[in-house]
Amino acid sequence: MGASASAAFIDSTPLTVPAATAATAAAAAAAASGRLLSVDRVSLEYRTRERIVRATHNVSFDVYGGDRFVLLGPSGCGKSTLLKAVAGFIPPVSGTISLGGEPVRGPGADRIVVFQEFDQLPPWKTVLQNVAFPLRVAKKLGRTEANGLALHYLEKVGLASFANAYPHTLSGGMKQRVAIARALAMQPRVLLMDEPFAALDALTRRKMQEELLRLWDDVRFTLLFVTHSIEEALIVGNRILLLSPHPGRVRAELNSHQYTHDSAGQDTFRDSVAHIHRLLFEETGAAS
Repeated sequence: MGASASAAFIDSTPLTVPAATAATAAAAAAAASGRLLSVDRVSLEYRTRERIVRATHNVSFDVYGGDRFVLLGPSGCGKSTLLKAVAGFIPPVSGTISLGGEPVRGPGADRIVVFQEFDQLPPWKTVLQNVAFPLRVAKKLGRTEANGLALHYLEKVGLASFANAYPHTLSGGMKQRVAIARALAMQPRVLLMDEPFAALDALTRRKMQEELLRLWDDVRFTLLFVTHSIEEALIVGNRILLLSPHPGRVRAELNSHQYTHDSAGQDTFRDSVAHIHRLLFEETGAAS
């Protein structure tokens, strides 16, 4: 990569974007005006039968309103553990995580997670019921209002015609779209996605990436996205945090807003993939 291209790529200035609808304009403007999520010198550990394992060490980053922020690193670097800590499932052993200036002390409806597994949907509920039920419980909406909001987001993911279907009749990609609709219907301050497309075939994975970006253009939510695919990180994210092999430490923070699926065959895209691979592995001699 040439010097000018490299400088543009490593520029990590956060992007702030306007809201797509009048209903979300005020909230999006407030979120985009400063840091929304702050992870400050966070170290995380988990226990196995034999020992305590350090998952991440002294990790810091900020997510701004409207960001599509990607945590990228090899398997075992602690990126999913870090996402779970942001969700409030795992407390840091040191450092702090805050959302909107308030410390994260546990799970909350302001942070909704979409996991990799397809079976996130109770099989005895219809698609509509799966999306509406959390709205009734967490948002305390009535049945009519919850169903209306659920249908609105099912339309956004192209599944309104499957509202009365049951999960076992859906493909893996369709189940993930329902999970995304359910998460967006909750209108979280940050949508958390833990390798949500990793188990899909290549064609479906690309389609889901395209649909996620289309939804972001429409709704302009704030996204924290975990992947171990360099190509997916470049396409889905506008900012990427690189984590070293275990235990995860910050290797670099990069700007990738200039890339789309159409960039994949270009020299600059291939150069960026190679550049990231060197940053992740070659400096330490680690292998993937």
